[in-house]
Amino acid sequence: MLKGWQYRIVSAGGILALTITAVLIANHPIPQHIFTTYVPLFNRLEPTVLYGASLHWAVALSAMAVIGALLPLYKPQPRRALDTIFIAEKRVLVAGLALATLGYFQWSHRLPRQTLTMTVAILTVVVPVWFFQVRRRPAGETGRTLIVGDDLHQIERVAPAIDAPVIGYLCPTRPTVAGQSEAEVDGILTDGGTVEEGRLADVEAAIEEYGRLGAMTRLGGLSRLEDILVEYDVDTVVLAFFRADRAEFFGALDACHEHGVEAKVHREYASSVLVNNDDVGELVDVDLEPWDPLDHVFKRLFDVMFALVGLVVFAPLMVVIAVAVKLDSRGPVLYKQHRTAGFGETFPVYKFRSMVPEGDSAEPVEDESNERITRVGRVLRRTHLDELPQLWSIFVGKMSVVGPRAAWTEEETLLEEDTPAWRKRWFVKPGLTGLAQINDVKSTNPGMKLRYDLEYIRQQSFWFDVKIVIRQVWKVAADIWETARVS
Repeated sequence: MLKGWQYRIVSAGGILALTITAVLIANHPIPQHIFTTYVPLFNRLEPTVLYGASLHWAVALSAMAVIGALLPLYKPQPRRALDTIFIAEKRVLVAGLALATLGYFQWSHRLPRQTLTMTVAILTVVVPVWFFQVRRRPAGETGRTLIVGDDLHQIERVAPAIDAPVIGYLCPTRPTVAGQSEAEVDGILTDGGTVEEGRLADVEAAIEEYGRLGAMTRLGGLSRLEDILVEYDVDTVVLAFFRADRAEFFGALDACHEHGVEAKVHREYASSVLVNNDDVGELVDVDLEPWDPLDHVFKRLFDVMFALVGLVVFAPLMVVIAVAVKLDSRGPVLYKQHRTAGFGETFPVYKFRSMVPEGDSAEPVEDESNERITRVGRVLRRTHLDELPQLWSIFVGKMSVVGPRAAWTEEETLLEEDTPAWRKRWFVKPGLTGLAQINDVKSTNPGMKLRYDLEYIRQQSFWFDVKIVIRQVWKVAADIWETARVS
């Protein structure tokens, strides 16, 4: 299986050749005649065969559009066959739309409609086949596996479950040993750190204690991961980290995706958000992978446009709300609270104040039983209008429109005590709304809220976000109508 720059060059070169071939086939007189005679909607067109400079421009523009659209697929990232097919076809359609736009606005040389349609149709078939072919492992190749982690006990459990040849393992200078306390785990030193002689002896003794582990070669610390992947032509990495919500775990996972290496974990240590529950066997694939960059662009553009439109449209209403809050009770108009973002970072969240400004309690409570909520505040909470200032946090990129709801930093401690896996919500940027919110699940039920948030993390996509936003807008409209009707 091709890797690194060899994969990039071969895959991009193949796309160039396929695009040129597709345009030449679509431009040939025989396909032109068949297409404009027997295909509905196009049977009223006359065959249009390009020659000379027009043909050269058609080939060049098509090649640039298709090669550019397929850019993310030139990285040898591990993807399932169906995912590769879906992404490739989506990208080919994007290239076709770009070429159609150039022709429609006459920004450049126009491809005849039948030529463009036939070219895109051919490429939607051959491009996925090409990527599947260049990614296929040669028959009889067994692959090479590397274990990466900081938990010696987990590494020892993982090693016997690996069928392929194991070239060794990577772990920090001071790895985690079974039985360590949380404080000791937090004190792990990274590469280049110093270790007391007695502690180093304990680690070496622990390594020797594990028979299979003692027979493997330690190839270095976690910082050498990318070098080892290239040097040893690694096919699979088995992750063995004590905690899967730390930067080290995601750094290793990102390196695997960058170099086209499959990432696996032992089922006993697998998190429900990281793996597919349908997988079988002791070692299962990590099912959490970076978004297609195009999805990232769409999501960020959607966030910016949603926030910008909301700030402009609701500006007069926000002025009215500010006046009402100020007249209803003493205290500031806006309420500021620090909340947890991705990977434990914090950021300030602003809301219209809905309670009297007294000491906050981190204990989650239902609105109905909270006597500190003001008259205006109850209306704002029922209609969700107290959340409007958070549009600014979305606009500047601290939040997204859709994602796990950011929790108050002091509330996080209580929620973690009640739900130990709570930190798994940190895998993505927090949102104004989310799967838990549209299903009326609040922090008073942290277990159910966590289930919905993890389900969102597993299924997240741009179109999934759009569906959640539509359901939330409908829900807000219904709540506003109900509040107005009762009043």
